[in-house]
Amino acid sequence: MSFNESVLICDEVDPIINKVLKENGLKITYEPQITPDQIKEKIAQYNIIIVRGRTTLTKELIEKADNCKIIARVGVGLDNIDLDAAKAKNIRVINAVEAAMTSVAELVLGFMLALARQITIGDRGIRDGEWLKNELVGTELKGKYFGIIGLGNIGKRLGRLAKGLHMNIIGFDVIPIDEEFSKDVGLMKTDLDTLLQSSDYVSLHVPLLDSTHHMIDAKKLSLMKKTAKIINTSRGGVIDEEALYEALKNGNLGGAALDVFENEPAIKNKLATLDNVILTPHIGAQTKEAQSLAANVIAEKIIQILRGII
Repeated sequence: MSFNESVLICDEVDPIINKVLKENGLKITYEPQITPDQIKEKIAQYNIIIVRGRTTLTKELIEKADNCKIIARVGVGLDNIDLDAAKAKNIRVINAVEAAMTSVAELVLGFMLALARQITIGDRGIRDGEWLKNELVGTELKGKYFGIIGLGNIGKRLGRLAKGLHMNIIGFDVIPIDEEFSKDVGLMKTDLDTLLQSSDYVSLHVPLLDSTHHMIDAKKLSLMKKTAKIINTSRGGVIDEEALYEALKNGNLGGAALDVFENEPAIKNKLATLDNVILTPHIGAQTKEAQSLAANVIAEKIIQILRGII
């Protein structure tokens, strides 16, 4: 079966998506640097719009998408798409939740190891001509309590990795947690406050919603151990960065690692002035494997939707 739908790809994506869609007869327009004004002019021509994180599909843009059937996000988060506007236009919105779980989970693991052994401080010391061997006394991850907030695909993958390191895993989610997973990793389910009070490391894996905006604020941070570390690879807005800065600067929290920020790009973020923080530029899903898988997943989902399978 071949299709004639027209597709606008607004961001840079793995070439596999073009290959799969073209093989099925879809007409591809690939404009990875397209501007919002250009999208506004062209969007009515297309049946399918594909984005990653660069492009934001606002209500204003979606309202002009008169012929659009599908909006696809080659990634996990959907906060750059106005979902209410898409629903009002009867446009199906899809993402690739399956694709990033290993890459993001492994980044969190890397953050934990770097925080535990102060790897970035040692690296900077040598570059600055300092030999900080005596100062950098780290800790092992084995036996530490690891709190995972949000036990979706990424949270569960992370839990299994942490089990391999013989960590004690604590979990909190607002939706029921998979029982098989819980038994597999020996998960201790608890409420959010208890998780924060008990954990040596905390990792966030929740979407950015009204209910999760600044869910980790000054009050929640004050519950954590002074030696604890917090990691965020989900969405920047779930942590109050000002409160986090104060907790870290005043010695009320041991460390933090952030891959996402309230305002991106976070070029002049004052958290960068602190030694007990690791910052990366939203690279959680930036692996060759994850990008290829996400593109392939989206291409296959589009074809299945057009065939009426899903």
